Amino acid sequence: MGENPSRFQSPDRPVEQVSWEDAQAFMARLNGLIPGLELVLPTEAQWEYACRAGSDTALFSGPIEILGQRNAPALDPIAWYGGNSGVDFELSDGRDSSGWPAQQSPHPRSGSHPVERKRPNPWGLYDMLGNVWEWCADGLRAYGEPPVVDPVGPLESGAARVVRGGSWYGYARHCRCAYRNQFAPDSCNDYLGFRCARVQAS
Repeated sequence: MGENPSRFQSPDRPVEQVSWEDAQAFMARLNGLIPGLELVLPTEAQWEYACRAGSDTALFSGPIEILGQRNAPALDPIAWYGGNSGVDFELSDGRDSSGWPAQQSPHPRSGSHPVERKRPNPWGLYDMLGNVWEWCADGLRAYGEPPVVDPVGPLESGAARVVRGGSWYGYARHCRCAYRNQFAPDSCNDYLGFRCARVQAS
């Protein structure tokens, strides 16, 4: 794209400070360069399916016990979140985290981390929880009865879009397979990124 908009830059870190609209532009350009690639953002339902990897617990690794806002030891092996994101953080422009309450591992400054430093989920996907929030293709839909197969939320232009997974900045309760949030599609900040998907046609 000619530039890296990230606050926290290294070759193996997730790109952040990208809006949903930026992610769409990136995928359109890449798809144009590589015919048949057909990258998309996953829907919220597809994202959760991939994150859970067959599990039905709060984390793909099992249950979670939250001891404080940023203190859930079960997250430590699998996610960078507000409780541990300052551990081994090496860049000079980290966020001041010295005053964050209830941290699992108190630290003076925090930010994103290189990918693949934590344990992957059972399907081999890294950083599905923590590091950066990930944009989804659709907006927030209401849950209801009965269960729905492959549901899709609002897709109209300008609608808020779902983000999933939590981030290096967030509370422990945000880093769960089922937690949902949303942002306007032009939002961008240093804890918001995306993950491309190749979705098989049904």
